[in-house]
Amino acid sequence: MGTSTIAGVVRATCSAIWMRLKASVLPHPTRQQWLDIAQGFLERAQFPNCIGALDGKHIRVKKPPNSGSQYYNYKQFFSVVLLALADTNYRFIIVYIGSYGSTADARIFRASRMGRWLQSNQLDVAQPANLPGSTGPPAHYVVVGDEGFALSSQLMRPFPRRGLDAKRRTFNYRLSRARRFVECAFGIFTHKWRVLLSPIQLAPQNVNVVIKACVVLHNYVRTYEATPDEDAQVESLPSGSDTIQLGRSGLAGLRLRKLFADYFLSPIGSFPSHQ
Repeated sequence: MGTSTIAGVVRATCSAIWMRLKASVLPHPTRQQWLDIAQGFLERAQFPNCIGALDGKHIRVKKPPNSGSQYYNYKQFFSVVLLALADTNYRFIIVYIGSYGSTADARIFRASRMGRWLQSNQLDVAQPANLPGSTGPPAHYVVVGDEGFALSSQLMRPFPRRGLDAKRRTFNYRLSRARRFVECAFGIFTHKWRVLLSPIQLAPQNVNVVIKACVVLHNYVRTYEATPDEDAQVESLPSGSDTIQLGRSGLAGLRLRKLFADYFLSPIGSFPSHQ
């Protein structure tokens, strides 16, 4: 069987998997589903009003012909990027697939439909709500990311690491507890679908189709076949998360981050294991 025939079979099969499973295991969340996701982050990460953990994963590929350095990433291999928002069950909520490996996560996020929907409030997320037990100002529902993303009223990132006081250190700890779910999701994803462990020997458009199939298969397994024993091993997996120092802090984001930081150090929002 010729190479082009095999490529065609792979493309058709992966496309069929994506089309068959997407609606059931990667649906656009409803407002109630966003609230359920937020409840998961409150219970498992002690981070309230959080609707997802965001990060980018570099998927290794063979260097496409005549592509120059477009696919060459800062980790010094060729890749396309899977940008994903994950919940506390290590499932992907929204994905954006196929950006050049040389492109920073923050830039990909700004250009993605996910980023545009979040920044323009088109995700049907609930209105800002008080943090649990608090009578202070309502807080937006947010996603959490690393230092590679720009701070805003919809996206929380850590405080810079230098000169941290107790309040900022506590905030960073709580944010890292929430963010680890996307890192663990990538670890499960990569080790379950072993085609992702070595460079994919396909044209970029076919690589994207393979990644799509792996994404929905990952969510299917996490939804219907995950076991407690598997979950107990999750956090030992390498994540493959990628941090790039970019982004400016918006004033609204600064105010919201301060609100969370104050809350986490208050009696009603404190969590004992932040040291």
